[in-house]
Amino acid sequence: MKIISRNPDETGRAYALRVLKENITDTTLIPGTLLSENELAKELGLSRVPVREALIELSKSDIVEILPQRGSRVSLIDLKLVDEAGFFRRTLECAVVRLICERSASVPLPEDFLLALGANLKLQDFYIENPSPDKLMELDNEFHHLLFSFADKERCYRMCRDMGIHFDRVRQLALHSVKDLKIVNDHHAIYDAIRSGNALQGEKLMENHLSRFKIDEEFIRKDFPNYFVS
Repeated sequence: MKIISRNPDETGRAYALRVLKENITDTTLIPGTLLSENELAKELGLSRVPVREALIELSKSDIVEILPQRGSRVSLIDLKLVDEAGFFRRTLECAVVRLICERSASVPLPEDFLLALGANLKLQDFYIENPSPDKLMELDNEFHHLLFSFADKERCYRMCRDMGIHFDRVRQLALHSVKDLKIVNDHHAIYDAIRSGNALQGEKLMENHLSRFKIDEEFIRKDFPNYFVS
């Protein structure tokens, strides 16, 4: 498990929750992994209580299963939950792109926003040519965060992140499994739609982009058959 530095004034429960969520999201803790409160507490430098509280909190979102008398385990990927999380995110993010495109059609967008998106895309291009799934995932998240932030919808972004762990696990696996990644091309096309102020095109592109996991599902399940609910 990857151990992240604890933030100042961060409670033990919040710290354990953050570390576990990150390790589950990026599949460092793969679906089906058994979780020991004692071992986790030792790794995190915490007592068992905050670790147990974090596991219970994660179980409320079906990310972790509490196994009576046996501890806990990372939940297998349930595609019904993935689809629901994807629906939530598509609904919000298509609306965000529409807002930005409509603004772009009426007034020039700030140069610093466009430069930030452009710089992000250049790095994505680099990591497609020099493969690094973790860096691509980081840049992918940053690209979408820039859109929410510019639209003044930070709370919506946090909601997407909190609910989207089921969706994000599949995104992470796709970066390792799908040979012909289209996500960076998608981002470039969305960027072009934003610059041109084409709201209809921007929404359509975002809808297709965030539905891509359905196309990639066959490749992912072939490479990781034991990660999914049968």
